[in-house]
Amino acid sequence: MAFSVKDVLRLQVAPALGCTEPVAVALASAAAASLLPGGRDAARAVEVWVDPNVYKNGLAVCIPGTAGLCGLDTAAALGVAGGDASLRLEVLDPVTPEVVERAKAMLAEGRVQVNLMPERRGLLIRAVAKGVSADGAAHEAEAVIEGQHDRIVSLSVDGEGIPASPLLAEGGAGGGGQMTELEDWLRGLSLAQLLVLVDDLDAEDLAFLEQGVAYNTRLAEHGLKFGSGLGVGKTFERLARQKLIAKDLSLAARMLTSAAADARMDGVKLPAMSSAGSGNHGLTAVLPIWAVKDFLNCTRADVLKAIGLSHIVTASVKAHTGRLSAVCGCSVAAGAGATAGIAALMGGDLHHIAGAIKLLIEDLAGVICDGAKAGCALKLATAAGTAVQAALFSLHGMRVRATDGIIAESPEQTMRNVGQLSTDGMVETDRTILAIMIKKKLAGYV
Repeated sequence: MAFSVKDVLRLQVAPALGCTEPVAVALASAAAASLLPGGRDAARAVEVWVDPNVYKNGLAVCIPGTAGLCGLDTAAALGVAGGDASLRLEVLDPVTPEVVERAKAMLAEGRVQVNLMPERRGLLIRAVAKGVSADGAAHEAEAVIEGQHDRIVSLSVDGEGIPASPLLAEGGAGGGGQMTELEDWLRGLSLAQLLVLVDDLDAEDLAFLEQGVAYNTRLAEHGLKFGSGLGVGKTFERLARQKLIAKDLSLAARMLTSAAADARMDGVKLPAMSSAGSGNHGLTAVLPIWAVKDFLNCTRADVLKAIGLSHIVTASVKAHTGRLSAVCGCSVAAGAGATAGIAALMGGDLHHIAGAIKLLIEDLAGVICDGAKAGCALKLATAAGTAVQAALFSLHGMRVRATDGIIAESPEQTMRNVGQLSTDGMVETDRTILAIMIKKKLAGYV
């Protein structure tokens, strides 16, 4: 099946409020609670099962609108107490202080339980909401998310499946629907064919891409103004003001991207335009390009097309690595997208863009994902700066040799090698990271 650039944007790029792993848990919990006779008001408890990567990414990241609360149990409680499943990855947008208090009460009373499925590979969330109807009867409703963060594959009440619901994803539990087909298609395309897709971007697509810029720059502006999270972006800005470091195009990219991550990881209630299922991927795919434009002679349309290319390349790399892994996708996948977009915006051709992608992967392939948290802003700063550096190096003739490690002669084979590293080579690494994090949680550090 052939797809278009509109399909890539429709399936891979979407607004997301908060880190997508706890948000996905909130979505499953909200969906389950909405099915109970009497709705969420009838809900008394919720139990959630998650795969190791969802567990890892949801352990320490702040949840929007909660004044710093963290954890998958909190996300589940918020989903039940006031989430709107019809909003998908913006499920927590309706959350108010009153909803937060109801969620806290559920947690304090032990009515939320999160279970880890340690041997599961691939994204899976199962939420079971338990409630009592007006006639005093006990009921259970279940929602299952699989494959991608907002893909609800099954719904049931008291063991009876609900085959027709607007909350259900296209394709149901079998095969993965359009997303699986899209990823199969992307894996079969060469970089040259990915570049051709950019030519099909129309005015509607460019307006959508500009909306993503508005979302992500708003997060960056918040981070720069308030020094949210670790304050990585704000610190860069202060150092530049003091003339301790020079504000060149690399620093501009690092500052803008990390400031947005500071705000997002700190739980600021502003959506990000995600890429390939991740808000932080979206920040990395968009903001370095937006920062670099001020140093170049280019049109607004040029910039938006470069961002479109970034989303396309990010989606292609993620099609090889999988949605969640031990490799930091913000660095490797979205970083590859960003450097491709920057190289194109600087006037590079296919040769330069391919070289930039390989240079970035050579530099950042070893960056691990140890969960979503405030420190992600440091990794996004690194990815943004390296994306600029790789593009500049490639445009000035630097090439990584195919004899080097996982780098291949072509960017396509290099992407496949990164996928093999992620899906096969780092399984034990992922388990070790998770074991360390669970040990910290048991010790009370998280």
